[in-house]
Amino acid sequence: MSDEFQRQVARYTAPGGSNVLLVYILYLAGLFLGITAVVGVVMAYIARDRAQGWAASHYEFQIRTFWLTLLYAAIGLVLSLVMIGIPVLMATFVWYIIRNVKGLIRASQDEPIPDPKSWLIGA
Repeated sequence: MSDEFQRQVARYTAPGGSNVLLVYILYLAGLFLGITAVVGVVMAYIARDRAQGWAASHYEFQIRTFWLTLLYAAIGLVLSLVMIGIPVLMATFVWYIIRNVKGLIRASQDEPIPDPKSWLIGA
């Protein structure tokens, strides 16, 4: 067997590892469908306890991404009353996309998130 094949087998047989990519995809789809991000965070919470290695850091990162997005969006909505919130909401949108794409790239390479507790990009 080739090294690439063995790496793919290890990814999908590692406890919790098979859902990491799916959660990122659900988060990004949530930009258009909304509810898929909620499904993704539920999946991340369920898989977090059995995850090992690189997958564990991704689940923590994904859960924090969900809650920080809600926090930043709430701040942006409140600040929208004084017109400062619109740039905050736009920054939150860009931050969310960057954070998920960087996580998706790291997960596709079987790499952990260096700082899953980060308030910024983290990857």
